[in-house]
Amino acid sequence: DGYSHLSAYERKRLKNITENAKFFAALKLHESAARLNQLTPKRRSHPTKRAKPKKAEDEPTRRRSMRLLRVEPLNIPLMESFPPAAAPEYPQVPVGPLPMVPEDQAENSKGTEALLSTWMRISELKAEDADKGTPDIKRYQEGLSSMVLSEENVRKVVKARVCSMAIHPSESTILVAAGDKWGHIGLWNVSCGAEEGAHIFIPHRFQVNCMHFSPCNPAQLLSLGNDTLRCGDVTKAVFDEICRSEDTFSCFDFLEENGCTAIVSHWDGDVAVVDRRTPGLSSELSVDIGFSRTRTVHVHPVNRHYFLAAGSVDVCVFDVRYLKAKGNKPLSSLTGHTKSVASAYFSPVTGSRVVTVCADDKLSKNIQVLFKKTYQTKSKPTKTASQNLAIWDPKQEHCFLVGSMAQPRQIQLFQDTGNLLHTFCNMELLSSVCSINVVHPSQNILVGGNSSGRLHVF
Repeated sequence: DGYSHLSAYERKRLKNITENAKFFAALKLHESAARLNQLTPKRRSHPTKRAKPKKAEDEPTRRRSMRLLRVEPLNIPLMESFPPAAAPEYPQVPVGPLPMVPEDQAENSKGTEALLSTWMRISELKAEDADKGTPDIKRYQEGLSSMVLSEENVRKVVKARVCSMAIHPSESTILVAAGDKWGHIGLWNVSCGAEEGAHIFIPHRFQVNCMHFSPCNPAQLLSLGNDTLRCGDVTKAVFDEICRSEDTFSCFDFLEENGCTAIVSHWDGDVAVVDRRTPGLSSELSVDIGFSRTRTVHVHPVNRHYFLAAGSVDVCVFDVRYLKAKGNKPLSSLTGHTKSVASAYFSPVTGSRVVTVCADDKLSKNIQVLFKKTYQTKSKPTKTASQNLAIWDPKQEHCFLVGSMAQPRQIQLFQDTGNLLHTFCNMELLSSVCSINVVHPSQNILVGGNSSGRLHVF
């Protein structure tokens, strides 16, 4: 066949091609196409008209980004860079004594004079000696139930978060002092009931960590900022400077009933002894107690040479008579906390109990056996807000208060057994956590401060 040299596969392929060609030839497709073309009428093709281009003047002006063209907008100067982030509004406070002039002195001097005159007047009245005994718990609970929060007893007293509070011991007038994180101190005459009853002073540069009215002279309000301890004396109308330090202060308490000496703690863990009677702004003694951080110090109500220090995971009792620059050992230590301790305070009458708050959200009350140098936990840990401070009611040896995260917002009062005795709340007027609280030493008055500078008086 002439293809003997090809393989079997190639011979099979050529055979298929030949057969397919013969098949298509038999169909005569080219003749059918010609015949169909003759039968179809020819249509004249219509040329497509192209749209005329618009003139340049009819086109709208194309918008171009002035930013990409690096052209300065008309009448608006181009910023060279973004403005820096706003710095905290800490006031510039000079060193040394400051006049007791409020921030709004120019607007309402008469209201300020009335406030300071009231403070001076109620400080001259000697309060009756409060009963140091513990009242009957049933009668005490009845008094708690009578405490209410009214609309006129809620006011924004300072501009920022409340960091500390103090209440004047007067039994006739409710005068409250609040310190915020910007160094402001707000004084509020709650009993006045008028708009001019509250004024703001600026004696500190940074936040006010701690405040107390002097125990023997309530015409003096001592306040502790980050860098200075001041005494606001209403009789002199001045905020005098007692002590200044480059290390940041955290808390203080009076070592004596006359308020002349104080124990002051630093955030870096050290404590210092300050005597107001000595000249100069330095402390009498600076002490390393072995803490990495000290948040609060509190003096024993009976044996005032003992003080309690709390910070990090440490809660210890020291004797101020034996303090030295280094190598100090505590008389007693309270163990059990695993995270930073926010506060620790002796019970108000006997000092036989200590209430602590820790960042592990545990609130615990402990019995102090000072001379045996041991502590015994007597109540179950109770969950609370770790940034809140638990304080004792100065009128009741067995009860303490703490701001709660529960809804509705409330301030809870516990017995030393761990039982919840009473809840202070008002769904309409109290809608925030009161992390800082203070209780009147002789009257059924409770003041709670929140993170916006608002005070609530029950």
